[in-house]
Amino acid sequence: MTHEPLDPAIDEVREIRRRISARFDHDPARLVAYYMELQKRYADRLIDRPREPEGDDAPRRRAGERSRRP
Repeated sequence: MTHEPLDPAIDEVREIRRRISARFDHDPARLVAYYMELQKRYADRLIDRPREPEGDDAPRRRAGERSRRP
């Protein structure tokens, strides 16, 4: 699948993700292990966000509407 370069920042992120994946021969298990290790290593930089309510208390969204999370 090809896409037209619409946003240079998005294209840059995609290229970096492709390079990282290539470092692990595009093996999902190795890639996830790498990201999990990064998460542990930089845990002090991560923040917890409050979870959205689930079930009957959850706000209703229309079909196709995206979450408002950043």
